[in-house]
Amino acid sequence: MMHLRLTGCLLAIGVLLPGLACADLYRYVDDRGVTVLTRQGVPPEFVGKGFEVINEQGRVLRVVPPAPTAEERKQREARALQTQADRQLMRLYANVKDVDRARDRKLAELDSLIGVANSNLQSIRIQQGNVLSQAAELERSGQVVPDQILAQISDLKDEQARLGKDIDRYQKAREQAQRSFAADRVRVQTLVGGDDKP
Repeated sequence: MMHLRLTGCLLAIGVLLPGLACADLYRYVDDRGVTVLTRQGVPPEFVGKGFEVINEQGRVLRVVPPAPTAEERKQREARALQTQADRQLMRLYANVKDVDRARDRKLAELDSLIGVANSNLQSIRIQQGNVLSQAAELERSGQVVPDQILAQISDLKDEQARLGKDIDRYQKAREQAQRSFAADRVRVQTLVGGDDKP
């Protein structure tokens, strides 16, 4: 049986003076699990648990739901972020074919950069081989290898390292682009449907 604790104005209508108007009642559950009925409002420590506002006849006028839990807030934030991401995605792509076209353009661009870097790397290696051969020929003939040639060998080595890093960066960017476009494609497919072939 629900226990009620009454505070504020008396509830017994027969005891009230004729014409006396009392404020609405607030119903909430305290920390002992007891349902409290009061005209004084809900104490701040119980507001987050939710409460009801009722009139003299016991009719519920308003229900204030409990404050969301940390997990519920987290889920709401996640849904809001997903909605925002979906809007952005739909501004970029009307359907999965748009995603495919954008993916193909991006991958072609990265493949071109990788191709140029590989070509440059091959050219640098040939130059380095020629310079090393020249240095070796000088050493075999008993001559001292000039500082200019040694500096050139060092520069070519540094350039190879730089190009190697560029190629590695482009390849990682390509892998990331593939993953990103694959995820976008799945999401667009979910949102609007369309061709589901990879």
